[in-house]
Amino acid sequence: MSSVEKLPPQVSAMLRLEEAESLDRAVAAVAPVVGAAFATGRRGRLLRGEWLGHALHPLLTDVVIGTWTSASVLDAIGGDDTRGAARTLVGVGLVSVGPTAWTGWAEWSGSGPREQRVGLVHAVTNGVAIGLYGASYLSRRRGRHTQGALLAFAGAAAMGAAAYLGGHLSTARDVGTRHPAFSATDGAGATGGSPDPTGH
Repeated sequence: MSSVEKLPPQVSAMLRLEEAESLDRAVAAVAPVVGAAFATGRRGRLLRGEWLGHALHPLLTDVVIGTWTSASVLDAIGGDDTRGAARTLVGVGLVSVGPTAWTGWAEWSGSGPREQRVGLVHAVTNGVAIGLYGASYLSRRRGRHTQGALLAFAGAAAMGAAAYLGGHLSTARDVGTRHPAFSATDGAGATGGSPDPTGH
């Protein structure tokens, strides 16, 4: 039994995903488009959050996850009089997801091969969640609240999987822009993460 097999299954799965060279062709196809659209010049600096001092992406993900989770809470326990509010929350999440994705792509563009493999799966999983929430919103608009709620619950499952992958990138692999002053003032002298304001 190898050392990887002795690890917790979720850790082993993430290590295998990081080593999945079969994803490299897709990464190579996407990377130039993403780089040109989200990672260069003033637009890239804005999306990475250099003006903020650290990555903008986590802040925006809280908006999307918060609104969609709140909608599902209302669906589960809110009653008929909260249907309109739940639909509005799903809509707010859908409006917010575009800028959130852009900031994520800006960070992804400068990350390493392992991180880009995980990030690509993260993006695809988020795409599934977006599609389900979009269908949920349309169902609610057509008066099919139960169908909309079920679609949102499925979307929440996809969103949770995507959030796990995103959490792996930000915490286990330290992907994310931060100002170099934060590394320079680390009392323990640790060197994790990105040493320059571009996050690379």
